[in-house]
Amino acid sequence: MAEPANMAGLEAPSLEVKGLIKAFGGLTATDNLSLEVAPGELHAVIGPNGAGKTTLVNLLSGLLKPDAGAITFAGRDITRLSAPARVKAGLARSFQITSIFRDFTALENVMLPVQAQQGHSFRFWTPVSRDARLTAPARELLERVGLGERADVRAGDLAYGEQRQLEIAISLATGPSFLLLDEPMAGMGPEESQGLVEFLSALKGRYTMLLVEHDMDAVFALADRITVLVYGRVIATGTPDEIRNDPEVRAAYLGDDQSGEAA
Repeated sequence: MAEPANMAGLEAPSLEVKGLIKAFGGLTATDNLSLEVAPGELHAVIGPNGAGKTTLVNLLSGLLKPDAGAITFAGRDITRLSAPARVKAGLARSFQITSIFRDFTALENVMLPVQAQQGHSFRFWTPVSRDARLTAPARELLERVGLGERADVRAGDLAYGEQRQLEIAISLATGPSFLLLDEPMAGMGPEESQGLVEFLSALKGRYTMLLVEHDMDAVFALADRITVLVYGRVIATGTPDEIRNDPEVRAAYLGDDQSGEAA
C-alpha cells in the first residue's frame, strides 16, 4: 500500500515494532508482528476480538515482555524497559478500563502526575493541594479535555465518558510525546464518543498516537493510517481509504458494512 508523505522521508519512526512474538501457553497472541508509527501520526490498530490488540498495547507499555522481537521508541530500544521507565521516556497509556482514584477530585487526580513530573514529595497533601505550581497546570489540562467545570467533583461521581476524559488528562500530565489509547470510546454513548473524537482530533500533530478501538466511525474519522490484526498477525496497513477497500480486510473483519462498529 502507498506510504504517507511523512513516512517517505528520512525521519525515523517514533515507534517501531519488529517481529514481536508473545505466546500464552499454546496461544500465540502476537505472531511476528511488525509496524511503524511516524512522528505526529495517529495510527489505529483494529481487528476482531482475540486479534492480539490489547496484548500489543501491553507489550508496548511494558506491562508484558515479548518472547521475541524488538520495540524501538524515539530511536531507543525499549524492549526490556519497565513500564515506569517508558512513561518517563515519554510513552503514556490510557487504559481500556478506567483507572482513576475515585475518592479524589478530578483536579487531585491530575495533580498527582503533575506533582511527580515536578519532583515534589507526595507527603503533606493538604498544603500541596493549594500549591499553584501544581493546581494551575492540572486545571489547564482539565480545561483541555473539557472538564474544567468539573475539577472539584469527586472522580467517582463523574459520568463514565467524563472519567475517560479524566484518564486522558492524567496521561497528558505525565508529559508524553506518544499516547497509547486502548479503546478510549469503550462504554460511551454516541454523543460522548463524538466529543472524544473531536478532542483527539485536536491533539493530532501535537502528540504521536496509537489508537486501539472497536468504533469504526471513530477510527476512520481519526486515523492517518490503520493496521489490521487477525490472530496476532498484520494482514494490512494503509490509509483509511486503502483499508476500507482492501478485499482481505473486508473478508476478515469489516464485512459488508464498512462504516459500522465492529463485532
